[in-house]
Amino acid sequence: MNAAIVGIGATDFSKDSGRSELQLAAEAVRAALDDAGLEPSDVDGLVSFTMDTNAEIAVARELGIPELTFFSRVHYGGGAACATVQQAAMAVETGAAEVVVCYRAFNERSGHRFGQVQTAAAANIDNSWSYPMGLGTPAAMVAMFARRYMHEYGATSEDFGRIAVIDRKHAATNPHAWFHDRPITLDDHQSSRWIAEPLRLLDCCQESDGGVALVVTSTERARDLPNRPAHVRAATQGSGVDQFTMTSYYRDDLTRLPEMGVVARGLWERSGIGPSDVDVAVLYDHFTPFVLVQLEELGFCGRGEAKDFVASGALELDGTLPLNPHGGQLGEAYLHGMNGIAEGVRQIRGTAVNQVSGVEHVLVTAGTGVPTSGLVLGQG
Repeated sequence: MNAAIVGIGATDFSKDSGRSELQLAAEAVRAALDDAGLEPSDVDGLVSFTMDTNAEIAVARELGIPELTFFSRVHYGGGAACATVQQAAMAVETGAAEVVVCYRAFNERSGHRFGQVQTAAAANIDNSWSYPMGLGTPAAMVAMFARRYMHEYGATSEDFGRIAVIDRKHAATNPHAWFHDRPITLDDHQSSRWIAEPLRLLDCCQESDGGVALVVTSTERARDLPNRPAHVRAATQGSGVDQFTMTSYYRDDLTRLPEMGVVARGLWERSGIGPSDVDVAVLYDHFTPFVLVQLEELGFCGRGEAKDFVASGALELDGTLPLNPHGGQLGEAYLHGMNGIAEGVRQIRGTAVNQVSGVEHVLVTAGTGVPTSGLVLGQG
């Protein structure tokens, strides 16, 4: 693709920002433009999530962006993150815009909390099948999936816990992470309280306040900007057969995420690389069990083999597939996956706090249990 991420910006990550969501969005976008060496007057496109409360025209007014020739939004919560970059890249490639900023900002801890039961959501056609049965939170919905996965493949709570331990280990050395300097052990994971069996507290991502923004432009323009660009080698979205939102319980096999399989096939075909070429994996980790299944769908190991792959140490910083060096959504912050893309850019630049050596390709995923998206970022 003829597009690259040339700027990244973020607010602090907190549990009570003390600012409006619009202020968070404006701060993140301003920081991303400063990082890219660009001005608001250079921007002619904006992309966000349908769930974001910050209208494109409001963000433009706050920052002094004079005109927009492209604006777009992507559905399905966390599954939208990488797709915002896909939309921006397509706009740049087609000439619809020259400089597009992707943003996501919310007060998800001090304001609207996605992890709690939302009564109005019961009217949604997908939710109407599960809410009356008591499945009213994301954790409860994922717990159903996780229990079946454990039954089929012999995975245990400890296998899920190893993901949490790795993320928190990496977050502990990241000054921007909420859980900076607070690693956990597997015993800590096992002693944390149940949220919805078999998920414990430390299997569940954070609720965070904050904002993240990314600046996308053409590879040609990127050459004149101050930072090493992260080239968008591939960007895809995926929805599978019998797709529901978090509750695709009607498939023949309840232990798979076929939507991530769609993303995987598209990424490998369009980027020209395969799983063995990935140097860093930034995987969407809102719940630990879905990290294991992503490893299988993406082709890093066989069906049911993720527990052994994780236990082998492959996901450590010095392993064959370093996972979430920033700490992920379990350790750094839950920003619907946008902070994961920013980490992918830092790894390509060579400026990450937990920098992996010799990075050529970074895989980033967004969303599981919903229509998903993914990116392969690479060097020039």
